[in-house]
Amino acid sequence: MNRVLAIDPGSVRVGLAISDPLGITANPLDVVPIGDAVDRIAEIVTDKEVTEIIMGMPLGLHGEEGDSVDKARQLASEVGAATGIEVIFRDERFTTRVAERSMLDAGLRRRDRRRRVDKVAASVLLRDYLDSR
Repeated sequence: MNRVLAIDPGSVRVGLAISDPLGITANPLDVVPIGDAVDRIAEIVTDKEVTEIIMGMPLGLHGEEGDSVDKARQLASEVGAATGIEVIFRDERFTTRVAERSMLDAGLRRRDRRRRVDKVAASVLLRDYLDSR
C-alpha cells in the first residue's frame, strides 16, 4: 500500500489530492487556507496512511525560480517536520491550466471552477507523478 498526497501550493490556498492505496488513481481531495495547510496535511497523512508526499514547484514559464518557490520550500519544510515524511518536488507548470481546461470541458460554472481549481491542479500533478513511476 502506497498512498501518495499531492500538494499544489499557492499564496492564499493549498490544493490537495490523494491517490488510492494502490497508487493508481489521483483524486482531488481538498482546498485549505495556507495558514491551516500544515495541520490539515498532518491530519490527512495520519488518517489516510499516506507514505509519500509530493509538492508542486511553482517555477516560472522558463524554469526560473521566484518568491513562490521560496514559499513552497518553506511549506515543504514545515510539512516534512510535521509528518516525518520527506516532501518530493515536482514541476507544476501548466497544472492549473490543465485543471481549468478540464473543468471548462466539464461545463462547470466560473464560481465552481474557482473553488475547485487548486485541488484539481493537485490531482493533475499527482496523475503526472503516478504515471512517471
